[in-house]
Amino acid sequence: MTTLTYNDDSAIPAFAQQRRHQAHHALGTDIDLTLFGSDSDRYLTAACQLIDQYEDRLTVNRTASEVMAINHAAGQHPVQVSAATYSLVHQAVELSRQHFGFNALIGPLVKLWHIGFDNAHVPEQAEIDARLALIDPNQVVCNDADLSVFLKVPGMELDLGAIAKGYIADRIQDYWEAFGQRAGMINLGGNLLMVGDSPLHADGKWRVGIQDPTTDRGNAIASVTIGACSAVTSGIYERHLEFNGQSYHHILDSKTGYPRQNDLESVTVFTKASIDGEIETTRLFFAGQPLPGWAADRPDIYGAIFVTKQREIQVVGLPASSVTLLDKRFKLI
Repeated sequence: MTTLTYNDDSAIPAFAQQRRHQAHHALGTDIDLTLFGSDSDRYLTAACQLIDQYEDRLTVNRTASEVMAINHAAGQHPVQVSAATYSLVHQAVELSRQHFGFNALIGPLVKLWHIGFDNAHVPEQAEIDARLALIDPNQVVCNDADLSVFLKVPGMELDLGAIAKGYIADRIQDYWEAFGQRAGMINLGGNLLMVGDSPLHADGKWRVGIQDPTTDRGNAIASVTIGACSAVTSGIYERHLEFNGQSYHHILDSKTGYPRQNDLESVTVFTKASIDGEIETTRLFFAGQPLPGWAADRPDIYGAIFVTKQREIQVVGLPASSVTLLDKRFKLI
């Protein structure tokens, strides 16, 4: 156990601002975890182990996982899984049945296009049509009594890539808070969760950058001053397939089988829970614009920022004073 003693001779100046940081690679991305004012690295190490454990259960990029066990048994029999995996799958299936853009059964389409991987290609229409017949969320049976999942049609595949990072980020926050960690940042490849009050600023607020969709990650076009929250972005700039002079992004539309087409470069949603950020960025990206009355009855959803292909930035729900424009090529509207 680490013990810190504070007196006139041994106190650590500005200890609340002292950082402990750990980098990790998992979930197909680079991960950065930071704690402020912590007395030990073990909370970072344990968080990385937690990420790996969830990836082992939820990934579809390996031959073996709980989700892949469900996929391998499609059309044959139900598969019993752990309570955590079942809860996430059940939520994802229920969301998919709302038909707002999110579809956890989109696995066959994702693997057909494989955008972001070396074998990415533009499929033939007949291939797309065949996959569209396999992505119906109504063909999934979730059994609460025995925590089993059954994909009724052979060839169906779950893919939780559009929700898993948010779920995992929330579990890391739960773990840190259970051990009294007061402030930190969870960055799962651009999926951000700010825990507690920021010790870096007198107002206790965090500064969250809105990614420039025209350049590499890390360049911000605007900054948002906000309290503890999650910031999740859906954007067309992360993964691309260039073919015959046309660019195809990775956000696939389960109605057409092609990348979703609209006027947006990205939408970033600020929420209390990161999993809600994942859900709402998908909802708004597929809508292509602000929705009337969006999140009006959800105090745990704080707002959104839309970035259009015309380099316009539209702020919804957040105070105008909280957003600072950093790049004059873009315009706040």
